[in-house]
Amino acid sequence: MKLVVAIVHNEDAGALVDALLESEHRATRLQSSGGFLKQSNATIIVGADDDGVDAVLEIVRANCTSRTQVVNPMPPIMEPGEFFMPYPLEVEVGGATVFVLPVERFERL
Repeated sequence: MKLVVAIVHNEDAGALVDALLESEHRATRLQSSGGFLKQSNATIIVGADDDGVDAVLEIVRANCTSRTQVVNPMPPIMEPGEFFMPYPLEVEVGGATVFVLPVERFERL
């Protein structure tokens, strides 16, 4: 038994959970945030048998694609009288960060 923890972009989370449930994988969605842009993410937790991990990873790959997005950076803390002109940055968002962890014991109560 393995625990698959996938941190995905918030926009991809709904489709990912739907696809996992459609494939009869139970999934739990947790709201999270962090990273460079401090944007909302979702952490998806899935319990899978050892032979089902590859199927879960394929579903994550199919539903969580990376893309570019233009963002305006936050201005730094500056001294009075200084001027900061923010330029939009193009950054890559989306995709998934996935951890596969061994599970020593599992109980459904």
